[in-house]
Amino acid sequence: MQPEKSNAAKNSVQSVVKAFQVMRAFTPDQAEMSISEVAQKAGLDRGTTYRLLHTLREEGYIAPVPKTRRFRLTLKCLELGFTTLTHYSLRELARPMLTLLLEDVADAASLGMLDGPDVVYVERMQGDMGGRLLERRIGARTRIYAAALGQAILAFEPLAVQRATLEMSDRIKLSERTVTDIDELLRRMAQIRERGWAFSDGENAYGLRTVAAPIFDAEGRAVAAISATVAAERWAVEEFLHKAPPRVLAITHELSEGLRMSRGAIQTQRQD
Repeated sequence: MQPEKSNAAKNSVQSVVKAFQVMRAFTPDQAEMSISEVAQKAGLDRGTTYRLLHTLREEGYIAPVPKTRRFRLTLKCLELGFTTLTHYSLRELARPMLTLLLEDVADAASLGMLDGPDVVYVERMQGDMGGRLLERRIGARTRIYAAALGQAILAFEPLAVQRATLEMSDRIKLSERTVTDIDELLRRMAQIRERGWAFSDGENAYGLRTVAAPIFDAEGRAVAAISATVAAERWAVEEFLHKAPPRVLAITHELSEGLRMSRGAIQTQRQD
């Protein structure tokens, strides 16, 4: 790990890092600050802060507050990715992250959304599934009761909604491990809600293991989920549960933050 950190530090441009430290120092609670206040919050010396503030002012990202010695951010800061990123849909934003999961911890990675008793595959990246003929195309559906991808979303709905949704399905066994009893499924939902992610071990398709976590919108509602699936022979349960949940949660956290900060500008509707 140490060489990797050393290379990262060697390749970083400290002046850029410090410029972003200055910009992040401004908050809703402290939208206007003096040079000394910015320096203290950014953890920089006064001279460096002075030069950075005036450089950012020349570029239009910082403006002086009239009749004071204070500064504020300008609306030009919205150009730093916001305008571009909010033109993307959740599916488009998730696609490169699913690709990274495929390279890192998954044989297949998916983005799903709920529709009645089903979870619908909105985006899907699939590699070698160990010879299994499992094709989950975009727009394909599977019942929530047997899929970690669907359970990860449903678990954050009110209990009455969870029960009503599960009761819509016939709940047949897809493998000997499929859970079909509603009360048992509801207990599982409570566990998922508590730990923040769902796990399926051969319940939806024999020999496949899946970890899934929800994506939350600006109002805090679970609107989608990301899953990582591996062939059982590739990794033992313990190894998969050690590696996959942190990676999946990092992605869902980033996407949730994007939805929160966009205030609904990023499209989350399904496009089957």
